Amino acid sequence: MDPTAREALAGPVLADLGAWDLEPAQDADSLEAAAALCRSAGYWALPYPVAERLAVPTGLDADGLLVVSSTRPSAAIGGLEGRWIAVASDGTRHRVTGVSDPGPAFVSTLDLEPLDADGISDLPLALTLPCWTLLGMLDRAIDLTIAHVQMRQQFGQPLARFQSVQFQLTDAEVERAGLDVLAKYTLWSVGTGSPDALDDALALRMAALEAAEIVFRVTHQLHGAVGFCDETTLSWLSRYSQPPRRLPFGLSATRDQLTARIDRRGLAGLYTPEREAAR
Repeated sequence: MDPTAREALAGPVLADLGAWDLEPAQDADSLEAAAALCRSAGYWALPYPVAERLAVPTGLDADGLLVVSSTRPSAAIGGLEGRWIAVASDGTRHRVTGVSDPGPAFVSTLDLEPLDADGISDLPLALTLPCWTLLGMLDRAIDLTIAHVQMRQQFGQPLARFQSVQFQLTDAEVERAGLDVLAKYTLWSVGTGSPDALDDALALRMAALEAAEIVFRVTHQLHGAVGFCDETTLSWLSRYSQPPRRLPFGLSATRDQLTARIDRRGLAGLYTPEREAAR
């Protein structure tokens, strides 16, 4: 796809759906709708940064928010016009003043101009919504693989009849289902303004990356060699899952950031003494 055609193809459709009328940072219903939209965008591998557009900070003249690494900031916005704000994990915000020519999966390096250091409160939502996009991709990968093993015949019966295939699919589905539950919890944490929302968002990202690694490994194995051919939807889905899995930081860096934040106290969760007392 021509990167410059993305806005013309996807932008008007999303606008007609009322996507840009949502205010997930302000309204609980909008937050749930935004998460559902991101999940659907991931399911269909929509080549458009829906989560980043919906995470736009309140009170800033911007079209979207990008969480970036402090080293070589990059994002999958190649070929798109717009006023973008970039925020680093320490809360420093920058305006995006330039974008390089897009590489694979529309990823471009960004030229940044310092703005302020008030972005720490933007991070929970901006980290959570892309995880919903990735969850949608895992939904689709599982669905595609179930359809494939039910159709594909080996030794006179569908692959789905083999116990080893069933075990592999079960492992993948357990990861996907667990991520589904954690994503809903994190959405509640972000929506209620919990002081632990950023910790929860980082934990969600870590879980999403771990789940994606397992789900895509299993689904590629069960598709066989054809799963790496562009004739199959799984190949495209796997390819376009790379930006949300690698940007702004991968699994090891996510673990490091989460560990540095929670230290020895651990994650709060639903059933801490303070929350039980509040009930």
